[in-house]
Amino acid sequence: MTLLLISAGAILSYLIGSIPTAVWYGKAQHGIDIRDYGSGNAGATNTFRVLGKKAGSLVMFIDVLKGFAATALVFFLIDLDVPLTENQTIICQLLFGAAAVLGHIFPIYEKFKGGKGVATLLGMILAMNFEAALGCIAVFLLVFLTTKYVSLGSMIAALAFPLLLLLPRFNPNEPNPLLIGFGFILFSVVVLTHRKNINRLIHGEENKANLKLRKNKD
Repeated sequence: MTLLLISAGAILSYLIGSIPTAVWYGKAQHGIDIRDYGSGNAGATNTFRVLGKKAGSLVMFIDVLKGFAATALVFFLIDLDVPLTENQTIICQLLFGAAAVLGHIFPIYEKFKGGKGVATLLGMILAMNFEAALGCIAVFLLVFLTTKYVSLGSMIAALAFPLLLLLPRFNPNEPNPLLIGFGFILFSVVVLTHRKNINRLIHGEENKANLKLRKNKD
């Protein structure tokens, strides 16, 4: 029964993460497929660029909420008296959160063509370690305000999460190797989903933050 409930939680997390907020919002409110404009990415950053601050903020909020809600599903297991140790609880949180991020990147509702998962990943780490998540947000803002590159800020902020967990300020108990190791894995996923951005950064061709409507998949 425990394995069945955990499996159901993982599937539900994937379905939650698969909600293509940017795509559905763009079609419903503006009659466009966000993937045909800007970077062609179905995420909050491209929504900011193409549709403006209001649309981008709404999409980002919902995408973050997807990761938070999926990760928090573990508490339903606890309410159902599923016997979980501390490490098992962390494993379930990681499993559910990762399933939501996977759903955002490969959404079943939109032919598995989604975003890069950064906002959903943020929701996941907010649910797991709120202070470390705030630290990641601070790192992102510092990099973004300095360089104007959202992609660079996202990657460095993702790397900051496992590194911050090594510090006593963000982890009053003993550092959990499982969580830290998974943090580095998630950082690797973020890097993989930003391969094109990395190439553009190297060649000085990466787009800086802007809000102009451009039909140009790059």
